[in-house]
Amino acid sequence: MTEHLTVAVGKRAARAILIDPHGRLVLIKRTKPEQAPYWTTPGGSVEETDTSVEAALHRELAEELGATAAGTSQVFLVSTPSEVGVAVQHFFVARLSTLDESTRSGAEFSDPARGGYELDRVELRGKELDSIDLKPAALKEFILANREALLAETVSAS
Repeated sequence: MTEHLTVAVGKRAARAILIDPHGRLVLIKRTKPEQAPYWTTPGGSVEETDTSVEAALHRELAEELGATAAGTSQVFLVSTPSEVGVAVQHFFVARLSTLDESTRSGAEFSDPARGGYELDRVELRGKELDSIDLKPAALKEFILANREALLAETVSAS
């Protein structure tokens, strides 16, 4: 007889490995007082009103970047323990379609205490990616190990 272990998912997030037409990653550089800057992919929590994790991704891209994306495909999961179960981050590779920073509207922009959310672009094939603090570390390792496949995925989705 096989036992099945059930784990509660406490929080879900949808994040984009977003690639622009020039083969650059579209990232958010986070700056907070008295902390070293770090980079993260755009995205955020899946809300009850989202019809799917992918729908949450598109909503978050609109809020955080004023962006739309095409060719989304889930490629990676990161899970970490949380106080209410397991926190799961769903990472999608996607091709940037449009971007208008003037339409950014997420809650993070209305509270200066949360720090800075600067749009940044990093060459996917270049050495700059090696030197930045991209969080989570497992995502950085995944991207570095799969650069060509990620680029190919966004091209084939065109």
